[in-house]
Parts: sequence; C-alpha cells; structure tokens
Amino acid sequence: MNLTGGIVLFAVIWFMVLFVVLPIRFRSQEDEGEVVPGTPPSAPADAQIGRKAKITTIVAVILWIIIATIILSGVVTIQDLDWFNRLG
Repeated sequence: MNLTGGIVLFAVIWFMVLFVVLPIRFRSQEDEGEVVPGTPPSAPADAQIGRKAKITTIVAVILWIIIATIILSGVVTIQDLDWFNRLG
C-alpha cells in the first residue's frame, strides 16, 4: 500500500464510520417540540457535528491502523481475494 492508497483507505473508512455515527442520539425538532419556522420538523434540534466528527476520527484511525497493519503484514494478499482466478 502506497501513500495514496493509505489516504484513500482512511477517507473511505472515515465516511463509513460517519454515516454510522450520525444517527446516534438523534433528536429532531419535532421530538423537542420546538420547530424553527422555515425548517422541516425532522431537522435535527442539535446536530452535535463537532462531537460526532471527533468520535468518527478516533474510530476511523483505530480501524485504519488495524486494516493497514493487516494489508502491510501480508496476512491477506490480493491473491487470497481472487476467488475466481482472474489474476492468473
């Protein structure tokens, strides 16, 4: 894995973790009973984006280290994933 591959892997992991973290503790304006005029009732009352971004980054770094270690150690290679012998 080169530098570009590592960065792409981290970005993919980060966004996957973000989409898992975003709905955690979600409270809509309708749930809170205070809908701001001009917004849908399903809009978040307090999105806590900064907190969720920190959690996402911490989890993504841990997962990236684990996955990068597995890839760089050679435990799993591309040949192991070639189930249909397309690589020769």
